[in-house]
Amino acid sequence: MADRDPVPLPAEVRAKLAELELELSEGDITQKGYEKKRSKLIGAYFPQTQGMDPAMGQERRTPVTPSSSSRYNRRRSSGSRDERYRSDVHTEAVQAALAKHKERKMAVPMPSKRRSLVVQTSMDAYTPPDTSSGSDGEGQGEGDEEVGGDGEEEDGGGTPSSREGSIVMEHWISRAIQGTSSTTTTSSTASSSSSSTRSGGSGAAGGRLADVLAQHVHISAQHHLRHHHHHRHKTENHSAPPDVTSYTNNTSNTSATDGIQVERAPGPGSAALRQTPKYGNAELMETGDGVPVSSRVSAKIQQLVNTLKRPKRPPLREFFVDDFEELLEVQQPDPNLPKAEGAQMVTMCGEQLGVVTNWPPSLEAALQRWGTISPKAPCLTIMDTNGKPLYVLTYGKLWSRSVKVAYNLLHKLGTKQEPLVRPGDRVALVFPNNDPGAFMTAFYGCLLAEVVPVPIEVPLTRKDAGSQQIGFLLGSCGVTVALTSDACHKGLPKSPTGEIPQFKGWPKVLWFVTESKHLSKPPRDWFPQIKDANQDTAYIEYKTCKDGGVLGVTVTRVAMLTHCQALTQSCSYTEAETIVNVLDFKKDVGLWHAILTSVMNMMHVISIPYALMKVNPLSWIQKVCQYKARVACVKSRDMHWALVAHRDQRDVNLSSLRMLVVADGSNPWSISSCDAFLNVFQTKGLKPEVICPCASSTEALTVAIRRPLEEGSTPPNRGVLSMQGLSHGVIRVDSEEKLSVLTLQDVGSVMPGGMMCVVKLEGVPQLCKTDEIGEVCVCTVATGSSYYGLAGMTKNTFEVFPVSNNGTPVSECPFTRTGLLGFIGPAGLIFVAGKMDGLMVVGGRRHNADDIVATALAVEPMKFVYRGRIAVFSITVLHDERIVVVAEQRPDSTEEDSFQWMSRVLQAIDSIHQVGVYCLALVPSNTLPKTPLGGIHLSETKQLFLEGALHPCNVLMCPHTCVTNLPKPRQKQPEIGPASVMVGNLVSGKRIAQASGRDLGQIEDNDQFLFLSEVLQWRAQSTPEHVLYTLLNSRGTIASSLTCVQLHKRAEKIAAVLAERGHLQDGDHVALVYPPGMDLIAAFYGCLYAGCVPITVRPPHPQNISTTLPTVKMIVEVSRSVCVMTSQVISKLLRSKEASAAVDVRTWPPVIDTDDLPKKKPPLLYKPSDPDTLAYLDFSVSTTGMLAGVKMSHTATSAFCRSIKLQCELYPSREVAICLDPYCGLGFVLWCLCSVYSGHQSILIPPSELEANPALWLSAVSQYKVRDTFCSYSVMELCTKGLGLQTDSLKARGLDLSRVRTCVVVAEERPRIALTQSFSKLFKDLGLHPRAVSTSFGCRVNLAICLQPHRLGKLVDQGTSGPDPTTVFVDMRALRHDRVRLVERGSPHSLPLMESGKILPGVRIIIANPETKGPMGESHLGEIWVHSSHNASGYFTVYGDEMLQSDHFSSRLSFGDTQTVWARTGYLGFLRRTELTDASGERHDALYVVGALEEAMELRGMRYHPIDIETSVIRTHKSITECAVFTWTNLLVVVVELDGSEQEALDLVPLVTNVVLEEHYLIVGVVVVVDIGVIPINSRGEKQRMHLRDGFLADQLDPIYVAYNM
Repeated sequence: MADRDPVPLPAEVRAKLAELELELSEGDITQKGYEKKRSKLIGAYFPQTQGMDPAMGQERRTPVTPSSSSRYNRRRSSGSRDERYRSDVHTEAVQAALAKHKERKMAVPMPSKRRSLVVQTSMDAYTPPDTSSGSDGEGQGEGDEEVGGDGEEEDGGGTPSSREGSIVMEHWISRAIQGTSSTTTTSSTASSSSSSTRSGGSGAAGGRLADVLAQHVHISAQHHLRHHHHHRHKTENHSAPPDVTSYTNNTSNTSATDGIQVERAPGPGSAALRQTPKYGNAELMETGDGVPVSSRVSAKIQQLVNTLKRPKRPPLREFFVDDFEELLEVQQPDPNLPKAEGAQMVTMCGEQLGVVTNWPPSLEAALQRWGTISPKAPCLTIMDTNGKPLYVLTYGKLWSRSVKVAYNLLHKLGTKQEPLVRPGDRVALVFPNNDPGAFMTAFYGCLLAEVVPVPIEVPLTRKDAGSQQIGFLLGSCGVTVALTSDACHKGLPKSPTGEIPQFKGWPKVLWFVTESKHLSKPPRDWFPQIKDANQDTAYIEYKTCKDGGVLGVTVTRVAMLTHCQALTQSCSYTEAETIVNVLDFKKDVGLWHAILTSVMNMMHVISIPYALMKVNPLSWIQKVCQYKARVACVKSRDMHWALVAHRDQRDVNLSSLRMLVVADGSNPWSISSCDAFLNVFQTKGLKPEVICPCASSTEALTVAIRRPLEEGSTPPNRGVLSMQGLSHGVIRVDSEEKLSVLTLQDVGSVMPGGMMCVVKLEGVPQLCKTDEIGEVCVCTVATGSSYYGLAGMTKNTFEVFPVSNNGTPVSECPFTRTGLLGFIGPAGLIFVAGKMDGLMVVGGRRHNADDIVATALAVEPMKFVYRGRIAVFSITVLHDERIVVVAEQRPDSTEEDSFQWMSRVLQAIDSIHQVGVYCLALVPSNTLPKTPLGGIHLSETKQLFLEGALHPCNVLMCPHTCVTNLPKPRQKQPEIGPASVMVGNLVSGKRIAQASGRDLGQIEDNDQFLFLSEVLQWRAQSTPEHVLYTLLNSRGTIASSLTCVQLHKRAEKIAAVLAERGHLQDGDHVALVYPPGMDLIAAFYGCLYAGCVPITVRPPHPQNISTTLPTVKMIVEVSRSVCVMTSQVISKLLRSKEASAAVDVRTWPPVIDTDDLPKKKPPLLYKPSDPDTLAYLDFSVSTTGMLAGVKMSHTATSAFCRSIKLQCELYPSREVAICLDPYCGLGFVLWCLCSVYSGHQSILIPPSELEANPALWLSAVSQYKVRDTFCSYSVMELCTKGLGLQTDSLKARGLDLSRVRTCVVVAEERPRIALTQSFSKLFKDLGLHPRAVSTSFGCRVNLAICLQPHRLGKLVDQGTSGPDPTTVFVDMRALRHDRVRLVERGSPHSLPLMESGKILPGVRIIIANPETKGPMGESHLGEIWVHSSHNASGYFTVYGDEMLQSDHFSSRLSFGDTQTVWARTGYLGFLRRTELTDASGERHDALYVVGALEEAMELRGMRYHPIDIETSVIRTHKSITECAVFTWTNLLVVVVELDGSEQEALDLVPLVTNVVLEEHYLIVGVVVVVDIGVIPINSRGEKQRMHLRDGFLADQLDPIYVAYNM
């Protein structure tokens, strides 16, 4: 292998290859043509393999299909899990689907977590995620056979061609093994041993890895053979290892002739033929700038890009995008979809309800009969948690105790005149699940007293999941009394005073204990009045809806009795039968069989509490044997757990059972439990015909139940239905595609005395066709009669009149909707395919939550997630439902296990249901909200998910596969040519967008000077003692001040030092590295006096030298500074040990410290001759991380100062407070230049001092009664955050901002309207006028274009309460298309924009198209171009990159006014005429800045500004403090800073993905959660997104969590 070196491919060949790949993926070229052209291209660059006979390549092996049966059996491991539980049809289908998926496998990048988030240490980072768990010998039926084929060819000595496939493989394995020594030490399985022997005997790790990779990339040898056959004159032995990031997309794995392509990512990531040692799955890649970046992150992103390259769903249909409405893709109905074709169904009638002569007239009458005739007959036996009978309640006891409860309810609560409870009132029954006796007594006590019981769950804490909703129900039912047992009463939460607190949302209730010892005996002459069953309400059963709301279903006495009769008839109950009940006796099937019907028939109920089932899942089976019970009522989970716990018990005999009622028999997964249970227990005497599934709902009570059959009769047939058909609402018996089927068991026939039909789900309740799924409706006395207190909902549910095709009602009697979806099959058998509550409509197709749960469970039943702990619900994102699966993982599962389980669940659901899962989340075991019986509280889980409070430990989002209704990507329209648009000053019907500040006007006394140095000399002579500068320290006291003459003298001394020590010539560049203060100002004028060009540089941060010093060094070098002036402290720092670690300190130019200056004056001050020479250089780092210096001439500097003087009305008598960084832009000009030019006093406040004292700036403004102040966004943010709670104490200290007329934020970005508004609101109480706050706008080519708001005086006549005239709302969607569309405040997708201040005098602005350079119309978005005497004269660059400069500083329009020379700001914005008039009576033109062109991201053909996405993201969760977004290879990466526990990190992933989809129609590719302060911010408070991007790609962020969305 070593003797053949690869030849690197030239770039043009690589480009051609990429083009070919594209043609192939677009389908413009056949596979064969592609192969041919590709070999031609690459052929020349491959050395011919010696001695390889071309004919050899023809040899083929038969492909080894993964499911070859001999191998399947051989790999089975015995003993770990028993075959007995494997009757689950669905599991087999899922496993088959997964095996099939292997053939077109995708590699999924695994999320990366910080170690503290990982409970167990996971394997090394490189392990490819989706290793098949079948390799653990779990009998999963799909192992890692794909690689196994290599073994056979070894014996034959292997022809070169047959070895080719494996060499590449082996090469990669040995590579990976060098990278990680201690991956894993499992002994290698038989199938992989061959590969590990070949890989240099690198042992077990290699074998295991080979398995991993073989499944991953599916490089079984035959692919490579086929692949090479097409161009066999070259071998691929020495190409890079097969890229794990791509997956082969072969359509059929059997025909040997179809060519397989091994896809590699073209473009920057294609390391196709570079031999580079790789660590793990770190791919060596190049970022956009061609810098190689080798890191885990980049490899994962590359993996993600490749995964997304192949569209999984059909591509979006093309349609015309309307001018503004970006239409979302609407799923057009496909004409080929299955439609119902059957005849209209007919209603089914049940058998006659045979009125047996001795059936009691009411349940109370039955109780009285049995209580007096056979008082010793057992009614209820209650078990304790050890499975021993706790006590037996006889019919006599039940009768006497119920009478006692009835008497006390009616006569002992309240007073005689005002009883608390009257007949017909509702009372709550609060009893625990282990005390059916007390419940039964209380229930019948209520019936006897004619009081309506409302059984509910015991509230365990004050804030139980769902207990608030229960509280609403109790409140609406007017409940004032709650009946409970002694033990339960003692266990309720108590306040310190011993009272039971009011539960959240509950009404005030009186707790009433029903134990006999607490009750008074009724008088001898008192008997309850026993009536025949009538239309009064007997009880109210609560029902939890899909949204978590709780409804009360009222059941009348006659309905209750009729229902008991129907059950007795269909179950053939007889007197004194024994029945074992495992179900909740407070509601549903448990209540109907074990509390009501049992009493009607004097049966004996053995009640198994849930607590006992937890300890001993077999307990119910043991009780059936012990009591020779005839009937048992269970749920499928009870059968399932009994199976799991079953070890061949000898004494189990179930032959006494004649009926096993399966309460959730209508659930799709119950069938597997029934089958498996029968399988195991048939040998123990269980007869197949005994299993009786039933279907029930709170509204319709028992809908259907399978009757116990005669012995030996044939069991009923199954429905094997196509899932595809079901999702379209039609029934298709599936034959061909065995994978995606739903096997249903019938739930028997219609109840006696009832009628049933199936109606369509939407619209009018029209009868379905015979092959259509609809909602089952029943018409019988025995149903609920209303939702308590909700007349409208009652009408829609309990009073439905189904109609036939021609619109005639089916019957005069109303039907009740059951909430069950199903159909009536042959022989009148009823099949239920799901519940209305679990219905999710995704992309127009219906899916059932239960089916999806079943599929997820079948992936690895019992091994990874607990059976009952999985929740599936849908959330609405971007106008469609999206499926979310949440599961609790086992505490012992590793990261790999969970990730692997997740990716397989996704594949299984995709194969079987043909629907994508939007989000799959795993939470730690036992953390999902529970219902009182231990199930998952679905709506609460959904609520937590949407609030970001679920705290998952693993999340996998797959928006790329699910979201198919995004708007079509935009194609750019060609611009209209110049001739058709320009008419005078109109562009396509609109005024040209141009505006200007006022003229610079007449010249005053100091304006005749061309140079600032002359102005300072003039001031030092005319007003020597006038104070120009005052510097404050952090306590707010004056640290130092400078008068005109002091400044002049110090500048002279510095000029002397420069001439003497520095031997500088005119025009030499000097770097000034000073902290903000007087030295900086003096040094600046000293340079001017000496004729040098100063460059102000921010000093390095002593605590952070390693990152701040290189910037200083870079500016010093790039600016070609010949010396550095600084203070003593900093000069020491520049040469310190820490500094030498960061930069090469030997290459500093001479450093002069100016702390102690000599007394001498310079011989003569330098007099500049040409005003166009350089005055100073202004260096700053842009937000994209570019360092740019601009040249400011003397002319520009003076013009700039003059413009500001006019705009801000600055005179020597004024004071201005400045809290800005004095190193670049407008901050520097205001700090150093303006006071000298205009003579006003500047109060200087270094922003760094605010960290120690946030109130410093505002107290200075108040203390000095300042009218004008300037600050930065970071200062404003510091005040808003730091002083938010202190406004009252500040007011008390006399802080007064009422004199402030202008407070300007100096910025080079779109105004941060939220910050300025919150600042204004916050300090309004301290007298700050809301209109005082405004922003300025400057950029590199012109340091200030806009400054100052409107004078407040001019606004007063409008009334200050009017709307802020300078804010407009634009449509964000139009903005993405580079259009401006004004909308009303609060309309959807509206974005507030604030005017960037008033245009400075002497400045002209035009809006131009950045591509064509044509002028734009008003209110059109374009680049802001500026013409002004204070424009910078160009970039100062070492390399003399003239192209860059000429374009930015001297552009001309392509048509219209082509003479004027403009500078391009690089910012997008628009101009708009407002209603306001300025001083000259002209209407005011407002400039709105939207964002920098270089920051904007081009995604899906649209232009996005990072700040808009960031604003949306920050709003989504309280713990997100900051956010930054950037793109990388067309993926959107969102970085969020988390203020909270690391456990919250994963909550943010779905929320971030949702909000960006909803508001921006973009799919987030990567979500990175980091600590506070990771997002770099420059001195102006702007985010450095490019620095962040580089840090992310180089893996330097130490993120808490990185999620790669699929």
